[in-house]
Amino acid sequence: MIETSHRTLQGMLIALVAIAALGGCSQPYSDTTGNGGAPRTTEGHGQNAKGALTITTAESDLGEIMVDEQGRTLYLFDNDTAGSKSACEGDCAATWPPVTSSDEPTGEEGIDAQLGLYTRADGSDQVTINGLPVYYFAEDEQPGDVNGQGVGGIWWVITPDGEKVTDADAPSRY
Repeated sequence: MIETSHRTLQGMLIALVAIAALGGCSQPYSDTTGNGGAPRTTEGHGQNAKGALTITTAESDLGEIMVDEQGRTLYLFDNDTAGSKSACEGDCAATWPPVTSSDEPTGEEGIDAQLGLYTRADGSDQVTINGLPVYYFAEDEQPGDVNGQGVGGIWWVITPDGEKVTDADAPSRY
């Protein structure tokens, strides 16, 4: 009888472990960083794990632009409207990961734009500049890269006062 109870208990424990493991797989981790669902860190695109994102400026081929504290270039999307939700979801967000922050973003000296947050459909808090959602470009590999400038005629780097750089003389890959 004891041997049967032990086997039954052992079988139940194995079943519970299997259910727990499968349960974790039924809802894969999902984020909008475009990095295949890997946890967000300060190492790549996506949420600043340290708290509030700090926005600063950097010199580029396009003049002085806004970047995050790691020098990653920030972009605006022409299809977004100030005060509304992001028009970049799904596949778009894989190429143009939203800039997110766990707290209100802060701007270092030289940033003259209004910084804020809005909650995306997935529950993450996306940084806004002058009411417009802000993004990274997945093909910017190094701090200071501006490879997303002018893509499709609708993606733009941002000046310290929150305006998009659309100068016809500005280099564009597309």
